[in-house]
Parts: sequence; C-alpha cells; structure tokens
Amino acid sequence: MTRTVNIIGAGPGGLATAMLLAKAGVRVRVLERLPIPGGRTSTISTPEGFRFDLGPTFFLYPKVLDDIFSTCGYDLRREVEMVRLDPQYRLVFGAGGELLATPDVERMELEVSKLSPQDRGSFTRFMQATREKFTRFAPFLEKPFESWRDLANPDLLKLMPLLKPWKSLDAELGSFFSDERIRLAFTFQSKYLGMSPFRCPSLFSILSFLEYEHGVYHPIGGCGAVSTAMARIAQDMGVEIRYSEPVESLRFEGRRVAAAHTAQGDYEADATVFNADFARSMTRLVPDHLRRRWSDRKIASKRFSCSTFMLYLGIEGRYDDIAHHNIYLSKNYRENLADIETRHMLGSDPSMYVQNACVTDPSLAPPGMSTLYLLIPVTHRHPNVDWRREAAGYREIALDQMERIGIHGVRERIRYERMITPDDWQDDYEIYRGATFNLSHDLGQMLHMRPHNRFEDLDRAYLVGGGTHPGSGLPVIYSSARITSDLLLADLGIAPPATDHGRMPLPAVCGEETAAAV
Repeated sequence: MTRTVNIIGAGPGGLATAMLLAKAGVRVRVLERLPIPGGRTSTISTPEGFRFDLGPTFFLYPKVLDDIFSTCGYDLRREVEMVRLDPQYRLVFGAGGELLATPDVERMELEVSKLSPQDRGSFTRFMQATREKFTRFAPFLEKPFESWRDLANPDLLKLMPLLKPWKSLDAELGSFFSDERIRLAFTFQSKYLGMSPFRCPSLFSILSFLEYEHGVYHPIGGCGAVSTAMARIAQDMGVEIRYSEPVESLRFEGRRVAAAHTAQGDYEADATVFNADFARSMTRLVPDHLRRRWSDRKIASKRFSCSTFMLYLGIEGRYDDIAHHNIYLSKNYRENLADIETRHMLGSDPSMYVQNACVTDPSLAPPGMSTLYLLIPVTHRHPNVDWRREAAGYREIALDQMERIGIHGVRERIRYERMITPDDWQDDYEIYRGATFNLSHDLGQMLHMRPHNRFEDLDRAYLVGGGTHPGSGLPVIYSSARITSDLLLADLGIAPPATDHGRMPLPAVCGEETAAAV
C-alpha cells in the first residue's frame, strides 16, 4: 500500500524532503501558503522586470544538495547554473580598512597581512585547524539527536577538545588572529544563525571555513532559482504541490495528525512534515494541551535570533565598481550587537549587507538597470521598537549607510522599492517574532535541545528546516531534510533511497510508533 505524507510548506527543507520521499515511493502532497515555491528562499519578481531573492543570497557548500539531487537521479549543476565568486565578498570596517575575501590562499594571506601585518600566515593555520574540525564533526550533522544519550557517543566525546564547546566563536578566532577586524571577518558568519560571535559557540568557525574551502556561489537567477528547480523536479517525480493553499487547521486522532485542513478541503495522510516556521506553526496549528515539551509558554521562554530590516531596490544604471556581496561592520560592533540582542533598540551606525548581484547576473534587472538588496540585522519584534513609527526614519539611515561602502547617489536612481520590517516577517511571512533565523543556536538550544526532527510532542509528525536540528542556513536545512526523511521512512517501514555515499538507514522510533504500529 502506498503511504501518503503531507508537507506543510514548500521551503528548501520541505522541497528536499519531498524529493527524497518521492524517490522512496511515497505519495507526497505539499501545501504551500504562497503562490510560489521556496518560502524565505523564494524570488520577488516585479512588473518592472526586477528580481530579488527574498531571503538567502549566499549559496554555500553545495555538496549537500548535490547529493540529494544525485540520490533522486538529477544533477544539480545541470538544473541550475552556478557561478563561484572570487572575490567572495568585500568587507568594509567601520573602524577602518577593507578586505576582499578570496578563496585563493596566497591572495587571502596578502589581504590579511595588508590589514594586519602581525597576522601574516594566520589564515593558513586557521584553515588547517578548522578543516580537521569540520571533517571529524560533519558526520554528526547528518545524524538525529533525540536525547542526551546521543551526546554520549564515544566518537563525539573524543571531539570535545577539538570542538571546545566552552569557548565563544570570537575567543576561538582569537587563537588565530590578533586584529579584531580580522576576527570579525571570520566570525560575522554567526549572523547566518542570527547570533553574536561573542555568544555563538566556537563550533561555528566551520561556517567561514566552508566559504573558503568549498566556495560562495551565485545561482543564476538567485537562490530562489534553486527552489524553483527543486519544485519542478519534485513535481516531475510525482509530488503534488498545492500553491496559495495555507493550512488553516489540523485534525488530530489522539496525538496523531490525521489530516490537514485548507479552504479547499481535508487532506488525510500517514505522516505530516512541518516545514513552516516552527514556533509560529506550533502555536497556530497545534493545540497547546497536545504539546508537552513545546508548550506556548515554553516556546515564549526560548531565545530567538535577530530579525532583519530589508530594502529591495531596482536601480537606474549600474554599480559595476561595487562587489557582488558587500558587508559593512559597524565601527563599534559590540555595541551594535548589544542593541540587537540585549537592549532591543535601533542604533545610528548599524552593520549591514548589500548585494549588487547584477555585476554577476544581469538577468536580474532590465537592460541598463540593476538591483540592490540591503539587509540590516535588527532586534526581533520587541515592545522597544514600534516599526510603524520607526520604519521611514530607519530607511533613511539604511540609505545613508550605503555611502560607507561606496554606493553613492542611490536615492535619485531608485525605480522600484520594497521594504520588509520584523513586523512584516511575522505578519506576512508567518515567522514567530519576526526572528528570521529561528531559535538561536546557543549551547542550550542545539542538538537534542532543539525541536527534534522526529517531533517529540506528536505522533507521526516531523520537522524540517531551520527550527530543528542541525539548524539554520541552507546547507544544514538541506541536511535536516535528509535526517527527517530517513526517520520518517524508517517509521513507515520503507527503505530510504540509495545514495552514492553509503548512508546508514536510521532506526524506527521505539515504543508506540514502530513500523508495525504504522
């Protein structure tokens, strides 16, 4: 008998899960609130002919998605054209100086030594040390963590001296680089997790390592083009994707999700995968009394990531002398982070990221025009900031900040503009508190302390995406799809699709939800 699975949300994790389940012979139905695939990794298309990524613009470590495509009988590089960037990005320090980040070791050493002569040779030492850390820890990013017992794995315990969980990311980089600006160049990636490098665990030095070791890519058409390709392939594999059909409620039989209800009807399924924002979907769709561990009160008490203030600008003309990715790091970076994480206020010199994608991909704008994507990390929704009052003024600060990275005269060249604030992330995109990077990734909210891929509060319910293990960021979201689909298939008594790298099938859950009980 063919099993049926509902997936709530067509984000990157949901699409990858749909592909893997379909390959294993499962009937898959994806219920998506928006009219397009991708969730936060989708494309904004305007009548004027401009296209922007809604969320992620850095495409890192494509190997994870390469393997998923290969498992499903497709070649990622044939389906989506990708350009490896060099330089990867340009860093401008408010405290003075610039750095062009390049994966070329010799050139990168020169860049580092120009900014900080005393740190000559440190980049090579960092890469060598972090390469070992990543190689030895990477297998654990492919495994589920369902209880503290999973931490007792002897191989993981042997890694503790290498992982140094007691150290912050900044402290770890301090063992390689003496200049604070250089440390920032290798720790700002903690913002991919919505965290400060002064609080983020040292494990995440692997993020900057991955950029240099495996590359920063631009998919032609943007990261949203990857989601579009995945949706097309999933449908080719027999997956049913129902767009503009938000799930309004769930029908439960005891603790099991029996069906999803939309305006178009009820959809019964043997299992349900939540790819929607974890906290928002749980508090909206699952009655509080059914959630023993993740009650409304427990969710509200958790630490959430920062949010983002966004401007998407269609520009008359081009800025061909500006890099593809540009990052400005505030002169007083620690104070900027405190504004975001503890004081929950807006500062006058925020750090920011600007993508000038048309220097690589002119297809994103009409001829003679270009796109600018501006992101400023800000506090998640908090009573201290009323965006109805602050948004217009903060827009002016954001446009002024562009001058700091050499983008001049932008106001008079704007031909299209869209703004997104934390209020919009929550209200329009169903993100709890507008925290765009989900639950923060401190030690108390990682591994088994994160909501489990096989969701512990319900039967036949699974999670995929940034709100579960391993966490946020596209590579690990794709990895979560691999973990989740393996667990679900094991519980249904179905063999996972064969892979090229010999992954071991995962055990079925103990207790009531064995394969026999299903």
